[in-house]
Parts: sequence; structure tokens; C-alpha cells
Amino acid sequence: MTGFVGSFIDILFNVMLFAILGRVLISWIDPQGNMRVSQILNEITEPILAPLRKVLPQMGMLDLSPLVAMLLLQLLHGLLRNVL
Repeated sequence: MTGFVGSFIDILFNVMLFAILGRVLISWIDPQGNMRVSQILNEITEPILAPLRKVLPQMGMLDLSPLVAMLLLQLLHGLLRNVL
């Protein structure tokens, strides 16, 4: 993938992956989400994670939506890379 569009897509997917990972890690430090960093990461990642939570079965206190979202983002990124 070359050019501006390819670079933009690469950066966008990487930012989303790191935002989801950051949200998971910060949730161990700030489970209530009171820190500003937690709020920003929640605002960025919630549009992706909320629909997945509706589809995935509940597993007690374990939330698998970030893992599934990261896998789906990687899959979508690979597909877009092949198309472009």
C-alpha cells in the first residue's frame, strides 16, 4: 500500500489498535474511568467495542470485546491492504 491513502489507513488502524490496548491496560489502573486519559480512550474506542458487546456472550467479569475488536481490525486492515 503506497501513497497518502495507504499511509493514512495504516496509521488509522494502528492508532485504533493502540487505543484499544491502552484502554485495556488503563482499566487495570483506573477501573471506574475517572482519569481524563481513561475518558478519552473510552470515547475513541466505545463506537467499536459497544456493538461487539451486544453480540458477544457475557463471560462473567471477562470482557472479550477488545480482543475481538483487535482481531477484526487486523483482518479488515489486511483486506484493505490487499485491495489497495
